[in-house]
Amino acid sequence: MRKLSALALLLVVFIFSCSKTPVRCTAPEDNPAHHYLTGMELLEAGKTDAAAEKFSRSSWCDEKYSPAHAGAAIAMAFKARDVKDDKYRSQEVKKVYGELKAAKKNADTPEDEFAWRLASMRVDSILKGNGWLKDVEKSYRGALKLKVDPVKLPYYQARESADYFMGIAYMEAREFQQARERFAQVLNSRQEGRWHGPSDVAWKRTDKAVRALSGITLGDIGKGIALRDTVTRADMAALFVDEIKVDKLFAGRIPEKAKEPPFVPADVLSSPFREEVSSMVKWGVRGLEPVYDESTRAYLFRPEEPVKRKELALALEDIVIKLTGNAKIASAFLGHRNSPFPDVETSSPWYNAIMSVTTRNLMETGLSGEFRPDEPVDGAEAIMAIRALRHQLNIY
Repeated sequence: MRKLSALALLLVVFIFSCSKTPVRCTAPEDNPAHHYLTGMELLEAGKTDAAAEKFSRSSWCDEKYSPAHAGAAIAMAFKARDVKDDKYRSQEVKKVYGELKAAKKNADTPEDEFAWRLASMRVDSILKGNGWLKDVEKSYRGALKLKVDPVKLPYYQARESADYFMGIAYMEAREFQQARERFAQVLNSRQEGRWHGPSDVAWKRTDKAVRALSGITLGDIGKGIALRDTVTRADMAALFVDEIKVDKLFAGRIPEKAKEPPFVPADVLSSPFREEVSSMVKWGVRGLEPVYDESTRAYLFRPEEPVKRKELALALEDIVIKLTGNAKIASAFLGHRNSPFPDVETSSPWYNAIMSVTTRNLMETGLSGEFRPDEPVDGAEAIMAIRALRHQLNIY
């Protein structure tokens, strides 16, 4: 009987030891929480591969550590997003959601669940599957219901992180008004923390986009451009063609012999905006015309180069001239002795155009009065110029 009891005790000990997760990492800094936090910070720095290694190490230390799976899902989502082959991408996406499932299964605390829900928000915002925004909103609401201890949120640190990433999701969905509200929610929170800085930057961008889009209905191209720090020459050509309808408006106003382009620039042949660029070349819009390139000995459009403010001024003035038929606009401000702009000389080739667009409120100067002719145009500024041009020329 005593022998049987000893065997039973050994069996219990054996079963318990098998069911318990093995402790593989014992050094002070070699623990799942440390590797997870480092991985999240690497993600923030854009070092996805290094982050994935950290999440893998975190899981190796403790395979049931929920945040490690949550972090791995985000890193894998970034990689899956860039996969071109549909079949391979589908396989990678399955792995992503497998990691999210593991994070949910092993979430033992409200803080673990919070990390899982934010990872779900971020993954859905990255991969953008069917109904992705509703899924993000659902995870967001779930995260806000949790009572978490900020001290136990090593990376997210506060509930405001949910507002920040919901704002990012709305930005991705081009719901700029709602994005601005979420970033404002972070900024209005009682205590300034980790997410105030990035929320301040994002709020300014979305606020500018909301103001630019106010009172104007744009297509997908316009909405996609609204948040960009720079607008390419091809983007600007697409905006003019899609939002101003230059082909339709110029038809009948310009002599027939001027309507066919002598060529299509070689550097736009593979551009997704080839037709839009061709239209701008066809109508000979100044500021967006091809330029001779010495190295290739050809006229190139330079579709991927950012549009400079002086180029946009020239294009806007030229469109006004073509649509009104008033050629005197091109020389209306020549002969000035003094320039109102400290950075634009009256002898400059674009001085008249800059005067034309600023006096018509198509473009603005900075508080210093500088026009900044060589600086790139940002997306919101391009949209505001389109809106002002539409209003002045009654283009709707």
